[in-house]
Order: sequence, then C-alpha cells, then structure tokens
Amino acid sequence: MLDFIKENYFITPIYFLEKKEWVDELNKYSDKYIKAAVDENKKYFNNNKDFGFTHHSKPLSNDNDFNDFKKFICINALNILDEQGYDSSLYSLVISDLWVQEFSKEGGGNHNSHIHSNSHISGFYFLKCSDKTSCPVFHEPRLNKKMIQLKEKDEKNVSNASEKITIKPKPGLFIFFNSYLEHEFVVDHGIDPFRFIHFNLQAIPKQLINNNIKRI
Repeated sequence: MLDFIKENYFITPIYFLEKKEWVDELNKYSDKYIKAAVDENKKYFNNNKDFGFTHHSKPLSNDNDFNDFKKFICINALNILDEQGYDSSLYSLVISDLWVQEFSKEGGGNHNSHIHSNSHISGFYFLKCSDKTSCPVFHEPRLNKKMIQLKEKDEKNVSNASEKITIKPKPGLFIFFNSYLEHEFVVDHGIDPFRFIHFNLQAIPKQLINNNIKRI
C-alpha cells in the first residue's frame, strides 16, 4: 500500500472511567429499588421463576442518596460535549432518565438494540457483573455504511470495518456515549448477578430556560 496519510473523520467516541469506590454504596442504595421491582414483577413469574426478566427500578432522580452520582454525570457529560466541539456554554444539562436495573437470576435477561431519543449523552455505571454476565454491544451508527457493509476479515478485531463493538464491563466502570449510538445488552445466562445504573441527559438551551423563567 502506498504511504497515504490517514485521517479519521466522523468518529464515534465512547468514554470509559473506573470509579470503584462508589460500588458498595450505590449497591446499598439500589437494593430497595431492585427489591421493589422484583416484587412488582412477581405476578408475571412462571412457576415463581424470573427467567427472562429485567427488573427495572422507578426513577432515581429525586433520591438524595444519588446526589453525588447525579452531579458527577452532569458535569462529565457536559465536559464530553465540550470536548467533542459543541458550545457547552449555551446549554444546561438535565437528567431525563436515571434508573437501576438487574437482570433475572434465572437467566434470559437482555435488551434489544435501541437508541435514546430526545437525549444527547447516555451512559452506564456497572454495579454487579463479571466475565460470565451480559454486556453492552454498540452498533455502527452510520446508516449509509450499514447499507454497504462488507464482510470483515476478523470480527474480533476492532477496525474501521467493525459493525459492532462488544464491551466487557466490571464493577465500578462508567461508560458515557452519545445517545444516538445504537446499543443492546446480550442475553444473560444467570450465572452471576448483573446490575447497572443507566442514565440519559438532555442539553437544554440556556436561552430557552431563561425565557421560561421570565414568563413565569
């Protein structure tokens, strides 16, 4: 191959950060929400088994136990948008979704491929997981590339040809990404517990917020 100069444009970043010191505390705060979710789902269990369920909590946004967590994700999500080249001075970030979920102890828990509409930054914080649990898979977001996707030489090797990326999480790992990025969680086999916090943030123009305050 000739000595071409290669520049990567229209890249799709995913951000990783380990913060293990929050795992025990946030697991403790999350326990009551998971218990409530399991209790709510029990009426749908088959033979008292929760196979295939995802125990999804109610919103955590108003729980003061998660205040440090909420502040952390807001600050870092805004910094990410700024680092990507967006004018962060024009926006305030609000948490549009915040919940904890745990996959079935009997196995079968999963999420189909999806995006989070009307959000700008999304992410996960993993509380319980192992190399035997489910994991997130991110998909190529460029529709035009999907339409002409060629066969990859090695799907295990991350390259410009990759159609999807599998991330193996561990407790204490944060993942931040742009909300347009399609993702899924593969089927969990119920070997080890799998629990994580999921969050979505929306950038609201400060001008819009200020105008609304004046009208009130």
